[in-house]
Amino acid sequence: MLSVSCGAIFIRLASAPALTAAAYRVLWGTLLFAPALALGPARELSANIRRDWLQLVLSGTALALHFALWIASLSYTTVASSVLLVDTGPFFIGLASQWFLNKPCHRHFWIGLAVAFFGCLVIFHGDWSQSQNSIKGNALALGGAIAFAVYLLAGARARQRLSLVAYVWPVYGAAAVVLVAVCLLSQTPLRGFSPSTYLFLFLLGLIPQCIGHTTYNWSLRWLSPALVALIGLAEPIGASILAFFILHENLTVLKLIGGGIILLGIYWATRPQADKK
Repeated sequence: MLSVSCGAIFIRLASAPALTAAAYRVLWGTLLFAPALALGPARELSANIRRDWLQLVLSGTALALHFALWIASLSYTTVASSVLLVDTGPFFIGLASQWFLNKPCHRHFWIGLAVAFFGCLVIFHGDWSQSQNSIKGNALALGGAIAFAVYLLAGARARQRLSLVAYVWPVYGAAAVVLVAVCLLSQTPLRGFSPSTYLFLFLLGLIPQCIGHTTYNWSLRWLSPALVALIGLAEPIGASILAFFILHENLTVLKLIGGGIILLGIYWATRPQADKK
């Protein structure tokens, strides 16, 4: 949580386009894990069946979409709102389990879902009163939450069969290919930045990606995607504290109330699943 909480801060300090920051994040993650891949996990990938590769590519593509949407949201709304909303992923995982995976959710889930989305409305109302651009940022963050849910669901089965590096390297690599291609097609710059921007882009790949997201993927071997996403709910606390001290972002009363309601709803919805574990 310390690692992933730094992500929004590095993105703001980097002063690079959203797509550029997203591309560099997963590109550095891919490059930094490449030496470890050569030590043995590469043989696992060569033995992968087609189904595994499809799951890895889908997971990587969803990760690319998650970062592109979430990082873009930081240009329109505050760190607190963006991180709170992008961490609603557990609910979308629950919806997918209910409708597509034939794993009905407990009624506590649906009650918690209603409570949390009421909290989202509170945040939306507070942001609307300040700037209509914040609504766009909040919507992008919610889209990033849906993509994050797909990312965890798509990769969960492959992670059961693969070691950590053999799993994360192709996933990060697929995300990097997608984001770099989108940058080239949209003529989003990938170079020409200041040394400080390159430094923060490197730190974005090293700390939140290689340490933070890789730890998420490490835990998928033993925990369900819903519980892994639930762990991420601690991120808004760390990110908001860092934004307060480093970026001097104030936390309004409505944001505090809305964030509290969201966290209460998520806790209520996921408590039965946590108790079973």
